[in-house]
Amino acid sequence: MKNKILIADDIHPIFMEQVEAVGYQCDYQPQIKLDEVLQIIDGYEGLVIRSKFNVDRRFIDAAQNLRFVCRAGAGLDNIDEAYAAQKNIQLINASEGNMDAVGEHCVGLLLALMNHFNTADAEIRAGIWKREANRGYELKGKTVGIIGYGFMGKSFAKKLSGFEVNVIAYDKYKTGFSDQYAREVSMEEIVKHSDVLSLHVPLTSETNGMVNDEYLFHFKKPIFLINASRGKVAKVKAILNAVKQGKILGAGLDVLEVEKFPALGEQEWFDELRQSGKILLTPHVAGWTFDSYRRISEVMAEKLIALDLTK
Repeated sequence: MKNKILIADDIHPIFMEQVEAVGYQCDYQPQIKLDEVLQIIDGYEGLVIRSKFNVDRRFIDAAQNLRFVCRAGAGLDNIDEAYAAQKNIQLINASEGNMDAVGEHCVGLLLALMNHFNTADAEIRAGIWKREANRGYELKGKTVGIIGYGFMGKSFAKKLSGFEVNVIAYDKYKTGFSDQYAREVSMEEIVKHSDVLSLHVPLTSETNGMVNDEYLFHFKKPIFLINASRGKVAKVKAILNAVKQGKILGAGLDVLEVEKFPALGEQEWFDELRQSGKILLTPHVAGWTFDSYRRISEVMAEKLIALDLTK
């Protein structure tokens, strides 16, 4: 059991190489199911997962010898952080590992929306040539509002720095974070000045459903909306309503309240979402590039080794 790590999800082998070099033993079982993990987890001091299952109270109680959990991604919303802390279990995530991927993806979504790439492409393939209907907007001179200025929010701001935009950012849990990429402002200023709104917050009880009809009602200008954080942060029906009202000019959604089929297709709002030419969808891949796949594992290994838990 000493220094044994169960890897229950697919990760880059660089993680195993680096942590085994300092004395850990890795048991790589990316296809293992939750019920199987529950039967053996008490034999491990470490766990590595992505999003396969929740590390909840039941799981933590079964993992009597667990000392740390590495999450191969940015958020920790599939882990009961409070209960893990109560049990003295160290939690490691890897926001730095995919921040560039997320920042670039958000820029891509925004440019595609502002220039109608998705509809223009589909129309030409269907034999339709519409120049005026596909006339776009330039980013230069626009105000981009960012909610949440952690690794992801800052990465997006940094990627925008060459577009000659005004970037403002709000973060409820930080102060004094203005830098060369963004200026710290209040939520009121975000609502008043933004031409673009991009969400970069973790999913918590406070952010769950944050972007709803009431929230969007208060924006002073029509906006482009980007969400590459967590799907439940923004209500899909509220986004669709705002699109119909002209309050949202276009939305780029990498995440949704309900993800994967068949469950996604069963949502009452899905047909409207699917048919909207003003919403661009990607399947929760903003932070999942070939490059971030390796970098996430490198970051996890670096953080675990720095904890020096092998003794």
